[in-house]
Amino acid sequence: MRGPQRPDPFPDGDPPLELTTFVGRSAELAELAAALGAARLVTVTGLGGVGKSRLAARAAAGWASGACGRVELAPVRDPQFVEYAVVEALGLTDHTTRPPRETLLGHLAGRPVLLVLDGFEHLVEACAELTAELLRKLPELQVLAAGRRPLGLPGERMMPLAPLGEDAAVELFTDRAREQGLAVSDGPEVRELCRRLEGIPLALELAAGRLRALSPGQLLQRLDDRFRLLTARGRSEAPRPVPGGPPSRHHTLRTAIGWSHELCTPAERLLWARLSVFAQTFDLEAAEYVCSGDGLPAEDVLDLLSELLAQSVLTHEDTPAGPRYRMLDTVRDYGADWLEATGDAGRLRRRHRDWYLGLATWCELDWFSPRQHEIAERVDAELPNLRAALEFCLTEPDEAHLGQCLAGSLWFCWVGCGRLAEGRCWLERSVELESEYEQSRLKALWVLGYVAILQGDTVPALVALRECREQAERTGDPTAVAYAEHRTGCLALVTDDMARAETLLRSALERYREIGELNSNVLMGQVELAMARAFQGDLPDAVRLCEDVRQVCEDHGERWARSYALYVLGYAAWQDGDPARARELLADCLGHAHAFRDLLAEVLSLELLALVTVTGGDAAEAAVLQGAAGRMWPSVGLPLFGSAYYNAPHELCEATARQTLGDERYEECLRDGARLGRATAVARALERDGARPLDAVPAPRGADDAPPRDAGNRAPGPRRPALSERPDLPAN
Repeated sequence: MRGPQRPDPFPDGDPPLELTTFVGRSAELAELAAALGAARLVTVTGLGGVGKSRLAARAAAGWASGACGRVELAPVRDPQFVEYAVVEALGLTDHTTRPPRETLLGHLAGRPVLLVLDGFEHLVEACAELTAELLRKLPELQVLAAGRRPLGLPGERMMPLAPLGEDAAVELFTDRAREQGLAVSDGPEVRELCRRLEGIPLALELAAGRLRALSPGQLLQRLDDRFRLLTARGRSEAPRPVPGGPPSRHHTLRTAIGWSHELCTPAERLLWARLSVFAQTFDLEAAEYVCSGDGLPAEDVLDLLSELLAQSVLTHEDTPAGPRYRMLDTVRDYGADWLEATGDAGRLRRRHRDWYLGLATWCELDWFSPRQHEIAERVDAELPNLRAALEFCLTEPDEAHLGQCLAGSLWFCWVGCGRLAEGRCWLERSVELESEYEQSRLKALWVLGYVAILQGDTVPALVALRECREQAERTGDPTAVAYAEHRTGCLALVTDDMARAETLLRSALERYREIGELNSNVLMGQVELAMARAFQGDLPDAVRLCEDVRQVCEDHGERWARSYALYVLGYAAWQDGDPARARELLADCLGHAHAFRDLLAEVLSLELLALVTVTGGDAAEAAVLQGAAGRMWPSVGLPLFGSAYYNAPHELCEATARQTLGDERYEECLRDGARLGRATAVARALERDGARPLDAVPAPRGADDAPPRDAGNRAPGPRRPALSERPDLPAN
């Protein structure tokens, strides 16, 4: 099944993909490994460009005591988003109203984990406070931090990282030359150049990037000129070096970056400065739009990017979202200083905002298409830039309406890609701001209500949706009225008010038809209506509604809403005594839900797969699946919404499994399932481990019959009574 590949929450220690060779540092790696063996918090410190991140990544990749996760904090600007960044980097998904810190504590509890915090120095207070609590409450956790300063916590083992020694510096320099197809050998000029650059890896990389145009001797001469200029400057610009000695290493790096900057053409320098507006990575299209104009034609950007790439100012990455560029933090900071000096920073940030607002709008429209998975990958890659754009909108005067529009347009990211908690934070911030553009705020309100419903937070959801509908009716906005009514019907559905849910959902669907609205949200409204009909006993009507949704989805290539339709159709197939069909539909639903990181669809399909499995004669495996689902529910919200309707399949499965296995064996299997991680549980349910030939599971008996010990030759039983018809389960 093809879908967006999410990071394993805790990779098993494979080395990160390295585009260039790792040179030297064997002694430092051994020292760092020893420090990690003796302390729970180790911080690698050093100046920018000295290789802290690369060393920490290498050490983490070789750490064999448990799982490992790396958090890149450089793109994070607001301290309140540190915890969200950690949750995101670890691949954790939580749909509840729990603060992200509680999510971290819950998911990491009892697990030997090495958490790598990279580039935290601008967020040191927030990172130190979070690290202290995690270490205090998670005794098996270790933290490896890499930054320009320590966290300043008790028990912190510091490891200052010095630049490379002369031999290693020469090896790095000549190796980078060979990667460009240039033959540069160890010699007096190369060694003197490496000494003048003091073995700082980033400075050496930048110098090697110039070898296509300049020989080592010419590089050395130009560098000497730069150092003489630095030495001549007053104390207001740079500390005066010790007579007869080299400048401080910090100024050596600044000098090397400035020297590389001076060797660039004016157009390259201009692009360098403008690219500093991006957070983390960016693609060519974004660079062409954001950075072009006012002396820099868009058609020149690609060639200039290629030059900056050749000079090691940029690096290139192949990602699931396509080719992307990255600028190292120290290099970006230098460019940002130049951008501020030009007085053009505000305009570039607005252009950056405009591009990512346009991107979000395009992605929202394209979500209802065969490119849904690609959109999920694209948004995943662009999150740091989208966050930067949101922060700009919500902190700049007269930008609130654009922030509301952006936060609302990203509903598919918050809801469809497993980021409810972060979406709730942005949405709440946006609707608190006054705006003259009512339409943007109304959209943010109904999306906020939708997110709150999925988090199980009923009262705030109702407040947001009521405000949205009242204002929409007052201002004559039929689209906002339809969405507010739709989501209010969704709230009635999960709170067991089926009659009201049906009324509201039918009305909302009619409003959608009147205004010509058709997208994934509209199709979800029809699936939710189908659920209400099924829970009220009209399964044929539910099937009709979901088959219609399925057909529309297949016509448009839509997969997310289709998964929920398959959930209802899987339940109907089970009711009709067709377990193979039910399993096929539910497995399809589960696979796509997992790819989109949609925990709700995942856990609902696991619950129904458990029911299909127990009625197929495998009570032990059904209990394992229930245990796996039980572990997931705390990250979704109140189990099965606290709903008698949604809970009925679970209760039927549990009762049947307990009757077959006995209480002790059932609880044992339940515990086995609860020990499975989410990806492992999904793989097991989908038979990806090859352990169980699920296509050989026998057909089920009637729901009232206990599964026999040997059901291998049993014929399909009669149609089960609908759950709403069963007297031993909660009444409708």
